[in-house]
Amino acid sequence: MKLTLYFREYCSLCHRMLAELAPWRERYGFELEVLDVDDDPVLTERFDELVPVLMAGETEICHYHLDAERLAAHLREIS
Repeated sequence: MKLTLYFREYCSLCHRMLAELAPWRERYGFELEVLDVDDDPVLTERFDELVPVLMAGETEICHYHLDAERLAAHLREIS
């Protein structure tokens, strides 16, 4: 199981979401790919003002702030 966090290095909300995901990763064991949108013009165009964005494939789980209810629902669905 893999989730992707679209992120910016200088973004405090991004760092907060990354930290908030740590206990979830520990509990559910999912892989988390962290991609800096500024490293890819296509990602910058797609996610520019939405970061941080947590995705499962092409499905957005949440952006700006970790939505624990939506993340829990997603993890229940795939377990």
